Amino acid sequence: MALMERVATLVKANLNDLIDRAEEPEKMIKQVILDMQNQLLQVKTQVAIAITDQHLLEKKQKENQEKHAEWVRKAELAVDKTQDDLARAAIERSLSYRALEENFAQQVADQTVQVENLKSALRKLELKLAEAQAKSDVLIAQHRRARALNKAGDARTEMGNASGAAAFDRMRAKVQHNEALSQAKAELNGDSIEDRFASLEKQDEVERLLAELKAKRGQPS
Repeated sequence: MALMERVATLVKANLNDLIDRAEEPEKMIKQVILDMQNQLLQVKTQVAIAITDQHLLEKKQKENQEKHAEWVRKAELAVDKTQDDLARAAIERSLSYRALEENFAQQVADQTVQVENLKSALRKLELKLAEAQAKSDVLIAQHRRARALNKAGDARTEMGNASGAAAFDRMRAKVQHNEALSQAKAELNGDSIEDRFASLEKQDEVERLLAELKAKRGQPS
């Protein structure tokens, strides 16, 4: 039945996979729990109906069993009274009730299997629902952590890829260029030829004054 197929699908569902594939994990887990609750109500209703049908079939089986036994006794009575024709009729009637009894017995057996299957599905769905309710917060938190780790990994990859290395090389070249430019400016702003001659003249003046000072002090130059 379609209900059992839906229940089987929910029971077999991997909650972690469902959340991993979901765009919005919180909505997904809430929807799964809601689906399970709805299916649980339907299965409980089906179990109740199936049990009721089982009791009705068992009642019908018992009624036909009693009818069969009753007509067997009537056939025995007819035989005791040497009423063979009446005995034959009673036997035929007992056989029809026996056939009905056997038919209902088979239906009871089939219905019992169905009831047990529904009860088993109900228990499994109840366990799955309890698992989903217990794990919902944990699964959502795990999913959030996984997404955060993935984003961090993507950022590290981006920093370490070729474009990142190229950007670093461009920055280093720019720094080196600026250093060379500064050095060139310093050289261009260095001593001119006039400054160099002025320096020589200053040195000569210093030497001349030194010689004059030595002469005044009576020291040899």
